[in-house]
Order: sequence, then C-alpha cells, then structure tokens
Amino acid sequence: MKLLLKFDFTKVCNTVLEQKLKAHQFNYQQVAFGEIELKDKVSKEQLDAFHNDINSFGIEVVEDPKKIIIQKIKDVIVDMVFNEKDINVKTSVYLSEQLDENYNYLSNLFSEVTYTSIENFIILQKIEYTKILLTSEELSLTEIAFKLNYSSVAHLSKQFKNTTGITPSAFQRIIAKRKQIN
Repeated sequence: MKLLLKFDFTKVCNTVLEQKLKAHQFNYQQVAFGEIELKDKVSKEQLDAFHNDINSFGIEVVEDPKKIIIQKIKDVIVDMVFNEKDINVKTSVYLSEQLDENYNYLSNLFSEVTYTSIENFIILQKIEYTKILLTSEELSLTEIAFKLNYSSVAHLSKQFKNTTGITPSAFQRIIAKRKQIN
C-alpha cells in the first residue's frame, strides 16, 4: 500500500523542537521560527546532548553570526512561501521588516555566504512548493500560480522549466507514470 503525504514543514519543525526541548527539560520560549531562547542556564553537556538529539532530524544549532542571519533569511522565506503568507509589500520590504535589517545588507550577505541571490532562493522555494502541490493536491497549474502570487501561468512554467529542466506538465506526467508503476 502506498500513502501520499502532505507536510506542513513549519508545524513539523516546531513539533520536533518542542518535543526535544521538553525531553531535555529546557525552560524555553520560541522567539521566532527557528529561534529559541533558553530561560535558564544549561551546561555544555546538556547543550551537546540536545545538539546531538536534534541533528538526527537535520536540525542544527547555528553559531556563526553570518550564518545565523542567513538562516533567519531562509526561515522567513520558507515560512512566507510554504505557509502562503499574504504579504502586501515587496519581499525586500517584508524581509527587512521581519529581520530589522537593511535589505541591501541582507542581500549582499546572503549572496556572499550562499553564492546565490535571495531572489533565486525564493524562486527555488516556490518551485519546490509547486512540485509538492502538483503531486499532492488537486490544483491546476493556474490555481498554483495564483496561490504563489505569480503574474501568470507562463511565468511559473518558465521558472519551473529553468529550475528543473522540464515543464510542469512533463513533471506531472512523470509523477503519474510513477504512481501507475507502484
């Protein structure tokens, strides 16, 4: 038997973190997505045990100041795309407001550390979400384009092909054939 699953990545991450923080008996407060404030002093051994525990879920504690900002940028973008936040301002303004930093600084730092632009990272996240929507929901490409705030289906299709090398309809055909085989 085959099950098709849909994930709310934010909820999954928050649930895992909450369970692990409680398991380690940390008194904490979630400041923002991916940012936890420990209210009590903890030993290095306790932190090391926690780090090892969450690493098995692909979660790591970031300590380099530049990488912390990069991770915050990525978290805001992933939250924005996958949770379909209805943002009535430009992404640059939204990121700047969310992180309380100048967008030019954020953009330059992101490019310096990741060797790609914030805009390209946003496109990659939108295409990943498009793939999920194409495989797990009964939405048309037009509905997906609207949901992800694309100006047109053609624009989404072009970005999809540029990113994946195939068109969305070819992707759907491949997924349909895989479902038939399994």
